[in-house]
Amino acid sequence: MFPGARASREAAEYAVVGAPLDVSTTFRPGTRFGPRRVREAAEPFEDYDQHTGLQFTDLAVHDHGDIHPGDDAAEYLDFLRGAVAEYHRDGVVPLVVGGEHTVTVGAVRALDPDVYVCLDAHLDLRTSYAGNPLSHATVSNHVLDHVDRAVVLGTRSGSEPEWESVGARDDVTVVPPADVGEWEPALDGQQAYLSVDIDAADPGFAPGTGTPEPFGLDPATMRDVVRAVAPSCVGFDVVEVNDRDDGQAASLGAKLLRRFVYTHATANGRA
Repeated sequence: MFPGARASREAAEYAVVGAPLDVSTTFRPGTRFGPRRVREAAEPFEDYDQHTGLQFTDLAVHDHGDIHPGDDAAEYLDFLRGAVAEYHRDGVVPLVVGGEHTVTVGAVRALDPDVYVCLDAHLDLRTSYAGNPLSHATVSNHVLDHVDRAVVLGTRSGSEPEWESVGARDDVTVVPPADVGEWEPALDGQQAYLSVDIDAADPGFAPGTGTPEPFGLDPATMRDVVRAVAPSCVGFDVVEVNDRDDGQAASLGAKLLRRFVYTHATANGRA
């Protein structure tokens, strides 16, 4: 159980959904351990948040447990979509913990937001990777089938066709790491989905991820993005945490999840 997630399913306003999919990781596998690692990393955190004056245990967070995958990613995404959609129908905000970034596709399909905001080192705009159209490198491409626009923050890696695609379309905004600190969301009442690929962080802060990219974001900048976007969100995820470090990536992911809940609850009268 995610520490502090004490609410029953019936009383929940937020739901942690573990999604340990790990079928298309292309460098260092291990995202199947992400939900477990994130839950463990949150264990020593104080219940009280001095910024909002809230106790995490008072915020009606429920832990759904993990949705365990089989070998078929498409089937898994359909199952995940169903679980997330059920929470959404009940007014519960899903907090998906991956797992590889592909799980975001299932959540976005369920929630149908207007805007996709993503912290990510990579563009993920490929139509397929290594012959796989449901690779973690295709996430943004799939998400754009369900949103009006996407904003990808902290990106510093992509193929030549991906960068050319960004330049040719008006529904994708890419903000490089150096500019993320000055970025402000312009949501204008639109519903957002916020995805945190932990590799957006510089690997010096979060080495436990599958495809680390140097010259990334610092944790405080990522926290500030979460604070800025959370009030407008219908869902959130943190993905691509694996077991290849001493808990740094998982700790950052767990802290950002909690920051999302504190901020969203304060802004939406759930505190």
